[in-house]
Amino acid sequence: MEVMPQRRSPYRCNHAVATLKEHADQHTDKPFFHYLAFTAPHFPLHALPKDIERYRERYLQGWDKIREARWQKQKKLGLVEGELSKVERKVGPPYHFPDAYKILGASEVRYPVAWNSLTKEQQAFQADKMAIHAAMIDSMDRAIGRVLDQLRRMKVFEDTLVLFLSDNGASAEVMVRGDGHDPKAPLGSVYTYLCLGAGWSTTCNTPFRMHKTWVHEGGTCTPLLAHWPEGIEGGGKLRRTPGHVIDVVPTILELAGASALVQGSNAPPAPGKSLVAAFAKDSNIGRDYLWWSHDSNRAIRVKDWKLVAAKEQPWELFDLTKDRAETRNLAALLPLKVNVLEKLWLAKQGEFIKTATGKGVPEKNK
Repeated sequence: MEVMPQRRSPYRCNHAVATLKEHADQHTDKPFFHYLAFTAPHFPLHALPKDIERYRERYLQGWDKIREARWQKQKKLGLVEGELSKVERKVGPPYHFPDAYKILGASEVRYPVAWNSLTKEQQAFQADKMAIHAAMIDSMDRAIGRVLDQLRRMKVFEDTLVLFLSDNGASAEVMVRGDGHDPKAPLGSVYTYLCLGAGWSTTCNTPFRMHKTWVHEGGTCTPLLAHWPEGIEGGGKLRRTPGHVIDVVPTILELAGASALVQGSNAPPAPGKSLVAAFAKDSNIGRDYLWWSHDSNRAIRVKDWKLVAAKEQPWELFDLTKDRAETRNLAALLPLKVNVLEKLWLAKQGEFIKTATGKGVPEKNK
């Protein structure tokens, strides 16, 4: 019996293809906007057996060797400069659920320990998890291909802006929710509840530090792919202009010829900046800073200086022009820079809280 996963990506794109067909039939002379959000490869890890089988043996070499191989490929492609961050062996999931490890059994591990320190059973279990994760991405990729094929059939593929991005870096979380996990069921089926975990998350976030939930680069830095042959000159090029998901709406508004969102008189200004200028070349898009606050993890970036701190940890300071992977903490050498950026972060936190609640900054957050 083939167990059908709940999260099959091909079915996620059915609505997109159907609505595009409807648009072509009924509104062919009008522009369109479509938002397609895949759940994959979020946990729990579910994929079809035939898709998992394609990757069954690939990850048995382990996360340490694969991380190094990815780093070497990134350097060869010119994607990154500087040094590879060290594996933080004692940094595990952001939230600890002891019962999950009891349910999942001895093959699950909490930390990104050296691959060679794992037992054969643990290595096989961990390799299977990554194979399922890869199968989910494979399935999603094919589903996206179906949407792009529909654009080609409509003869609008060359003149449609396609943006593809992820909301955060890979997750180190390990948990069991909902209907639970049956250790006797085939891994990747709906009767199992698996998460990527810190070992593979560290590899997936190469060359960066940390994971989803943290606001170091491993938690927040993901690529944005923009495809629009008739609208972007010099396609196939890498841009390094920092962007944020808050920039998607201003970008689309500019391209649509709309000046601004329709907002109430008391609404705060939209926070994002249009990325249109950065499509052609790296440029200043009018941004003074980016700041983050998530579960007491905090950061602010001004130009290429980034001040960042994990929960209950002191500030770290990095020059991202020379140290993209946040390996050399300059906080002790440049205390005045830390002070300036910290004050700006506190000011932005205060503005946000005031806007969201109509109140000032709580004393404990000052």
